[in-house]
Amino acid sequence: MKGIIGKKLGMTRVFDEDGTAVPVTVIEAGPCVVTRVRTTETDGYQAVQLGFGRARRHSLKKPVAGQFEAAKLKPMRKLVEFRVDDSSGYEVGQEIGADVFETGELVDVTGWSKGRGFQGVVKRHGHSIGRMTHGNKSKRAPGSIGQSASPAKVWKGKKLPGRMGQERVTVKRLPVIEIDSEKSILLVRGAVPGANNGLVLVRKTNAAG
Repeated sequence: MKGIIGKKLGMTRVFDEDGTAVPVTVIEAGPCVVTRVRTTETDGYQAVQLGFGRARRHSLKKPVAGQFEAAKLKPMRKLVEFRVDDSSGYEVGQEIGADVFETGELVDVTGWSKGRGFQGVVKRHGHSIGRMTHGNKSKRAPGSIGQSASPAKVWKGKKLPGRMGQERVTVKRLPVIEIDSEKSILLVRGAVPGANNGLVLVRKTNAAG
């Protein structure tokens, strides 16, 4: 299985053999615990459910807390299923760490972008502002959006002010620069979505991707 739940710790830089500075994101990749194993006979597909981070019992809904009680595991903050070709090699309670990846391997990292609240077209879509002289009164306004008498409507998809950020974003094909198996730390080249301490999903990049 080439997937794990992690936490973005922040960004730093490392130096390669030539002395070139490489920007990297530090990800606490696990350790995750196998909380459930899906099989073709019982579930119709094969997958492994991983849990990450500790959670308090009263902060979970009863059906979710019941899963941990049935598996005799401590409550966890996040549960994610990863499809596998063969789930027979996994068992409940098994720990999965950063060593599932290899240095130089390409991974896709999924996270939630930072929420920016309600924003105008200049910040949200990168529109230019109006001129600041000669009595101009529409410095950051979107301007005319209508279509006159025909078709007398605003087309769907028009770039307008609205909520910005807090969206699921995936950054693909990031090289794994370094792995610390003891601390379960991954260093991947480049930036990943989300704020520090935010949850991320790290998956191996498909050959077709």
